[in-house]
Amino acid sequence: MPLEERAGHPTFWQVFGTGDRPALAIHCSLASSNAWAGVADRLADRLSLTAFDLPGHGRSADWPGDGDFLTLAVRIAASFIERPLDLVGHSFGAVAALRLAIAAPEAIRTLTLVEPVLFAAARGSGTWAEICGMMDRYRAALSAGDRERAAAIFTGVWGSGVPWGDLPAGERAAITRRIHLVEAGTPALFEDSGRILADDALESLEMPVLLIRGDRSPAIIGAIAEAIAARLPDVGVATVPGAAHMLPITHPAETAGLIGVNLDRG
Repeated sequence: MPLEERAGHPTFWQVFGTGDRPALAIHCSLASSNAWAGVADRLADRLSLTAFDLPGHGRSADWPGDGDFLTLAVRIAASFIERPLDLVGHSFGAVAALRLAIAAPEAIRTLTLVEPVLFAAARGSGTWAEICGMMDRYRAALSAGDRERAAAIFTGVWGSGVPWGDLPAGERAAITRRIHLVEAGTPALFEDSGRILADDALESLEMPVLLIRGDRSPAIIGAIAEAIAARLPDVGVATVPGAAHMLPITHPAETAGLIGVNLDRG
């Protein structure tokens, strides 16, 4: 479990499992590589899964605040690729995984995207205004210096479904400490700074892709999945009953089972 320079950023990473197939997993905002532990445990005989902490998360160094957060995340992820592997991402991590797959499709054996939050894909939909309204409330709280209120607003939509006040105090403190990092992803998620939606970008991906969502997740997740899936040559879409946005943590068995299905396709 080393901490070393990756793409010029001190990055913590760990490996789960002892399987023959190499895999790489990118976690969501405000979490860490530990978010993959339950999923990885259920795939331990199939995968050697590397997971790293995004900048400013877990045990990686703080994000310096300059440059594009998505670009740095993708460069760090790319540094772990030594031969074709199975790539998995959740939320912001799924957007980073998708960008990496477009940049280096020959390096990706299968691609599994758990609730990618590429909001730009749903621009103009009825759900777009709802998400923009949530972000306005989040930014207002953050600007007022009320970081805990900002965290409660954000996790009320993008959390596990557990009310903010019912979360353990340590978890609330950790989320509040990192809540400003949500804004770091705005150019990528709302403005498509990575040009994932550019003409022919998604259409160029020939590897098997699986989109996974929870049936209790925000409606915009369905709109994003539909928009992305419509442009992918080889894609499946799966829904996990009873799951909200944090399904790799709350529903690791179901998530791992679906990843396994996609592994079989590649």
